Amino acid sequence: MNFKRILRKFTPYFLLSAYHWLWAFLSALVYGFPSGKLIVIGVTGTSGKSTTIDFICRILEEAGHKVASTSSIRFKVADKEWKNTMKMTMPGRFMIQKVLRQAVDAGCKYAVLEVTSEGIKQFRHKFINFNAAVFLNLTPEHIESHGTFEKYRAAKLELFKATKNLHIINADDENAKHFVNIPAKEKYLFGIHNNLADLKAEKIEVSKDGIEFKLPDTSFKLHVLGNFNVMNALAAISVGISQNVPLDICKSALAKVTGMPGRLEVVTKEPFWVVVDYAFTKEQLEASYKSLNSRPLVCVLGACGGGRDKWKRPILGKVASQYCREIIITDEDPYDEDPLEIMQQVAEGVGEKPHSIVLDRKEAIKKALEIADPEDTVIITGKGAEPLMCLKDGKKIPWDDREIVREILGRPR
Repeated sequence: MNFKRILRKFTPYFLLSAYHWLWAFLSALVYGFPSGKLIVIGVTGTSGKSTTIDFICRILEEAGHKVASTSSIRFKVADKEWKNTMKMTMPGRFMIQKVLRQAVDAGCKYAVLEVTSEGIKQFRHKFINFNAAVFLNLTPEHIESHGTFEKYRAAKLELFKATKNLHIINADDENAKHFVNIPAKEKYLFGIHNNLADLKAEKIEVSKDGIEFKLPDTSFKLHVLGNFNVMNALAAISVGISQNVPLDICKSALAKVTGMPGRLEVVTKEPFWVVVDYAFTKEQLEASYKSLNSRPLVCVLGACGGGRDKWKRPILGKVASQYCREIIITDEDPYDEDPLEIMQQVAEGVGEKPHSIVLDRKEAIKKALEIADPEDTVIITGKGAEPLMCLKDGKKIPWDDREIVREILGRPR
């Protein structure tokens, strides 16, 4: 256990809260409270935040606006963008305020921010003037940090309580009622099944080339895998409509999307499909497997260390056992935990399904590529496009599942 964890464990909650609040205020003060000069959109939920942010940015840019954004994948300010190498989905307070200041200086009208429960817990959302809040979905995650699912949900709700103007909500999610009950000047509901949705997708068709769906007067085509992306698109379109962007502009913007780094990203299609995906929860893993299970799956998976949601490790193994013909369990981001212990916990859920435990992640990927047949799909989950692997004592090493695949197959980078 490192010094920071010991300090957090024994420091009274009110002192930690005061500390986080103070840093949030100081960071906003240092950068001149830049969010007041922007239309700030916060996106929260368990899954799909980075993809939805990308969709929103594309729609707003297609409409002629300059946009800034922060996500687990990248930071963006107008035409400049760079990778998020911080291993933090929602960056620290000073980094957020710095990006917002850069957005103002670059002449951006909008800033779209990925907002997490952990970030809210540490007041990283404070002193940001959110004009709109978007809720995508909610499934159990970060339970060991928050204590209960209800507290996890309560953290997400704080974003909506802080946002008075516009709420955009997934009406299909069973937790939607908690978000709908928070007052706002305007509300937009989106969905597929809920008839109360203001924006409802119909005639959804999924193929190997992407997804098609229809809104009342407009047909949309997404050149991405995963039918769950329909909901991400609906959220982004709802934002567009709320900002007076015509549907034909939304359609044109989303038609140009050809994929997201590390989100069901097809690295190669020869001699078989190899897909890299960020999925690290039961629901994400199941959705990704379902999107690809027209072909037999050879699966490489692990589970994050650092004491995070240990309860879900055998559940991930069980999901893999239901969809994969061959399972290779490997290291992911062990932090200070014993990686073999993490892998054995995942293996408990696999049961009698054929599987192997390979400690070295590169060797695990190599083994998957060696045993795959031409009709198979190899899917490597857990890290997506993350550029680092986190080891004990705070050590981080460069890593990219996609580059490992290309190296083993002898493909150009």
